[in-house]
Amino acid sequence: MKERFRDRQEAGELLADNLTAYAGQPDLIVLALPRGGVPVGVEVARKLRVPLDVFVVRKLGLPGHPELAMGAIALGGVKVLNSEVVNTLRIPDHVIDAVAADEFEELQRRERSYRGDLPPLDVAGKTVIVVDDGIATGSTMMAAISALRQLNVGRVVIATPTVARPTYLYLRESADNVVAVIVPDTFYGVGQWYEDFAQTSDEEVHRLLGLLNHKGTPAAA
Repeated sequence: MKERFRDRQEAGELLADNLTAYAGQPDLIVLALPRGGVPVGVEVARKLRVPLDVFVVRKLGLPGHPELAMGAIALGGVKVLNSEVVNTLRIPDHVIDAVAADEFEELQRRERSYRGDLPPLDVAGKTVIVVDDGIATGSTMMAAISALRQLNVGRVVIATPTVARPTYLYLRESADNVVAVIVPDTFYGVGQWYEDFAQTSDEEVHRLLGLLNHKGTPAAA
């Protein structure tokens, strides 16, 4: 098993190698969760030679401890809560609602920033591979799955370089498939599985999306 990834590009290349069974399938799309999922998603889409788009989902971080996810939101009014965190810490509704309102503003800002006036790719009836650079609790990805189901997606495949084993099993209950390179039993955070886990900037996302051709497919390296 791979011990650590050099960076998101290498992680995407290795993840793409685990997804070759989907190459050549009709109506296949890769959706990357910005920001960190975009460099990974570009490599996957390039390897499979399929269109790439971004799919904006926002984590609801606990005030004072933003790395701890209470849940996540996505467009279309989708809100998924981590009941274990919410119930254990007895987080009141007004706290969740306040964080969700702030994150919804950021979600809309990123939608405008990354896509501009371009409409999102049509996912109805299609197989969608949703890519992120790593998955800890799964709240963000569950929000993505829920939102895509509302858009009448055909099949949802979750793809990530690394995911905590309990989360991997949890996501398999909602997604049609979950593909990962590293699925450890002990998982302290996504960054521990990368040598270089520098934050992906908006500028980097824009640069990578600018490499797409007129069909939304990343150009060959």
